[in-house]
Amino acid sequence: MLDAFSISFRRLGIKAETDQEPQHNGMAAAAFQCQSSSLFCQKDGPVWLAGDQPLTGQAIQGLERDTPSLSEVFRTIAVGGGTTRFRRFLSFVGPGYLVAVGYMDPGNWATSLAGGAAFGYTLLFVALLSNVMAILLQSLCARLAVASGRDLAQACHDAYPKWLSFPLWIFAELAIIATDLAEVIGTAIGLNLLFGIPLEIGIFITAADVFLILWLQNKGFRWVEAFIIAMLATITACFAVLIAQADPEWGAVIAGFAPSREIIGNPDMLYLALGIIGATVMPHNLYLHSGIVQTRAYGLDLPSKREALRLATWDSTIALMFALLINCAILILAAAAFYTVGETEVTEIDKAHLLLAPLLGSEIAPVLFGLALLCSGLNSTVTATMAGQIVMEGFIKLRLKPWQRRLITRGFAILPATAVILVYGSEGTGQLLILSQVVLSFQLPFAIVPLVMFTASRAKMGTMVSPRWLTGLCALIAVTIIVLNVNLLATVLA
Repeated sequence: MLDAFSISFRRLGIKAETDQEPQHNGMAAAAFQCQSSSLFCQKDGPVWLAGDQPLTGQAIQGLERDTPSLSEVFRTIAVGGGTTRFRRFLSFVGPGYLVAVGYMDPGNWATSLAGGAAFGYTLLFVALLSNVMAILLQSLCARLAVASGRDLAQACHDAYPKWLSFPLWIFAELAIIATDLAEVIGTAIGLNLLFGIPLEIGIFITAADVFLILWLQNKGFRWVEAFIIAMLATITACFAVLIAQADPEWGAVIAGFAPSREIIGNPDMLYLALGIIGATVMPHNLYLHSGIVQTRAYGLDLPSKREALRLATWDSTIALMFALLINCAILILAAAAFYTVGETEVTEIDKAHLLLAPLLGSEIAPVLFGLALLCSGLNSTVTATMAGQIVMEGFIKLRLKPWQRRLITRGFAILPATAVILVYGSEGTGQLLILSQVVLSFQLPFAIVPLVMFTASRAKMGTMVSPRWLTGLCALIAVTIIVLNVNLLATVLA
């Protein structure tokens, strides 16, 4: 009979770990280290496992001790092993909604508002398609985290030489800066719409949100999740009222979910379609999800891992369907309020805000719009910081305090935002938001391709390797995004 011990290791050392519940502090979390491996003691010596498959002696020699990303919250949330299935599912609810935040951030607002105003309901199909892509890709993130115990950044660091992993890190950082750029502008616009704070001042006020992040993380990861869900509920309530006031033509809405050849043939529509994909399937979310799934202290035996994967996938799928409703609501609002009356050039969020009251005949509509935008920006701030920590810690093993990491990322985002506002005023913010989302679309393949390769590897995943149909679909997603990006480049350069 085998005595099982979970261990923490990566290269040189071995640190044994009992099967007791982890204590809720950073040192205990660090002691858990890499949950991907287990050491089984038997008469003829130890057997090392990666996922559920034994490693070779040569592979064992290459392992060194490692500390998990976000070690202060790593495996700090119990999953209720002896309770009902529903209660166990509730213990996994949370990470999916943090991921969903990225699918309705201010960048989504800009692309969806511009798409709805310019082309009516046609781009609803793109919103639906990109959400299906997101659900499939996020399921791979959960699979990678649960089966291997590594987030995507760590997996890239482990698998690739420095000459390859370093550029991947740079691309990931650029994606996070582009994401943060959208959040800076969106939050500043929200402050301007609600309180009249000038954009150039609001941009610098956004740097103070680091204190919100520190306070939430010090309270515990469940507080972070509760804050995110509360903000999402506020956004939902605001859009429910706005859609009711806009009174869209529901037959045209349903028709908008059907594919149209015009999306590929019209360069302007394709540009916005890529922006919607980039704003929906966001690179930083792939790193984020594979890290925060590991805040749950699920069992490390194979049946427990399979249940953890199933519940984590349900969590992200339900959350992303919720995000789809919000994204579609933004586009439907733009189509119903602007496109139908000939206001097709609504590329600025503040212009949309100004037009809502006269077009909908409601004084409360602009207030709800501004409140939802501010909540969206605050939400995205929290998740982008965590993604930045995971990327930096996973790729280059550099650990910074959250406030340091936040200020570095925010500094790089504030510079272009300030320059655009000083030169072009508020008129340039919408185009900058859309451009940031197109940049994200170009960064996507550098995150998707490694993710698909890792989860398709039996050597890394054991029997929890991704099914062939799922690998095939996600590979098709990667190829589709690459082809669309190349097509857009060819159109722009022609």
